[in-house]
Amino acid sequence: MNALEDYVSEITGNNRIEPELYAKYNVKRGLRNADGTGVLVGLTHIGDVHGYIMDEGEKVPVDGKLYYRGYDVEDLAAAAEREKRFGFEETVFLLMFGHLPERAELDRFCALMGQCRGLPENFAEDSIIKAPSRDIMNKLGRSVLTLYSWDEDPDNNSPENVLRQCIELVARFPTIVAYSYMAKKHYYDHESLIIHLPAPSCQSAETILSLIRPDQQYSRLEAEILDLSLILHAEHGGGNNSTFAVHLLSSADTDTYSAVTAGINSLKGSKHGGANIKVMGMMEDIKRNVRRWDSEGEVADYLEWMLRGRAYDHSGLIYGLGHAVYTKSDPRAVLLRNKAEVLAAEKGLDQEFSLYRLIERLGPEVFKKVKGNPKDICANVDFYSGFIYRMMGIPHELYTPLFAVSRVAGWCAHRLEEIVSGGRIIRPAYKCVQPRRVYTPLDGRE
Repeated sequence: MNALEDYVSEITGNNRIEPELYAKYNVKRGLRNADGTGVLVGLTHIGDVHGYIMDEGEKVPVDGKLYYRGYDVEDLAAAAEREKRFGFEETVFLLMFGHLPERAELDRFCALMGQCRGLPENFAEDSIIKAPSRDIMNKLGRSVLTLYSWDEDPDNNSPENVLRQCIELVARFPTIVAYSYMAKKHYYDHESLIIHLPAPSCQSAETILSLIRPDQQYSRLEAEILDLSLILHAEHGGGNNSTFAVHLLSSADTDTYSAVTAGINSLKGSKHGGANIKVMGMMEDIKRNVRRWDSEGEVADYLEWMLRGRAYDHSGLIYGLGHAVYTKSDPRAVLLRNKAEVLAAEKGLDQEFSLYRLIERLGPEVFKKVKGNPKDICANVDFYSGFIYRMMGIPHELYTPLFAVSRVAGWCAHRLEEIVSGGRIIRPAYKCVQPRRVYTPLDGRE
C-alpha cells in the first residue's frame, strides 16, 4: 500500500477539474440546472415529487406532495390506517400495474407475494449463511446478483418475464435482508444463528419484524409504523439516484438482477439511502455535547458549529435537513414525525423527540445565517426514520436495507416502464478538457 500512497497526490492533481470550466461549457453538474432544478431526461407515469412552483423563472416554495400513479401518498397511508390494514402491498400493486386493486385483486396479489417470500432451495445456506457480510446492503446486492443463477430464464426482458422477476424480488427482499442480518450477527457479532421461515400469510412489515427477532414477537403498532415507512419509501420519481441507475442499466438491455443491483449499490451511499444512519450519528453527537436539550441558544450554537465544519464529522452539514426538490416540507417526514411522537410518548422519550423538533425548527434559521442563503429547507424523510427504527428496537445495520426493501417496488416499476417506453440507451455527454499531448518513447521520459 505504501507504493500506492505515493501516487495519491498525482491522482488528486491529474483528476481535478477547475470549477470555472463547468460554467464555460454549460455543464449541468449532477444533472442539475443552474437554479437547482433537475435536467429533464425522461417521462414517467409512476411517481411525482412536488416541492415548488416556477413563477417567472423563480422557484416558489410550496408544501411538499408525493404522488404514486397520480394518487397522493398521504391518502394511501391514511386509508390503510383508517381501514386498519397494511398498505405496502397495495402500494406495490399500484406502482407496478398502474391502478388501485379491487379487494379480490389485492387478496390474490398478497397471496402471490406470500408464496414468493421463500428463497430457492439451498440459496439461504449456500449464498447467505456461508458467505456473510458485515454490511447488509453489500450482502443484499450480492444475493440479488446470485439469484440470476437460480432463474431459468434470467435474460428474457419481455414485460411478462420481467414482471415475474420483479414480483419475486419485491417479495424476497425482506427474507434476504433478515437472513443476511442474522448471518452477520452470528459470524461477526458471535451470537447464536437463528433463522425463521417466512410465513406466507404475513405481509412485508410483519415478515421483516418476525424474521429479525429471535422470538418473532412484535406489536401491531410496530408493524403498522413499519408498514407506513415502507409505503413512504417505495417511490420518489424517476430522477432520484438509485431509480435513475435502474433506468440507466435497463436502457442498456441488461437483465433485471443487474439493473436492480445497481439501485441497491446507489442506495447504499451516505448521500442517498445511507443518510438516515448519518442522522442518527449526528443526533448522538448532539445529545453528548449539548447540555440542555431544551435550550434554543445551546442547540442553535452547536448547529452553527456543525455548519461551519467544527463539530460532528466536520462535513459542514446538518444531516436530515434539506432536499433537492422539497422546500417547505417533505410529506414523508411529516407523516413519520407524527408516528415518532406517538412512539416517543409510549417509550418515554418525549424529551428526545422535542430535541428533534427543535433542530427541525432551528436548523433552517441557522443555515440561512451561516450560509447566507435564503432558500427554504425542511426536514427530509431521513430525519425521523432512524429515530423511529431505534425506538422499535430495529438495529442500525438494517436502516438502509429497510429502505431498499421498500424502494425495490419503485425500481421494478421504473424498469418495466423503461422496457416498454424507453427505446434508447441513456448516453449523456462528457466534454474532455485534457489538452492533446505528443507521445514520448519510454527511454525518452524523465
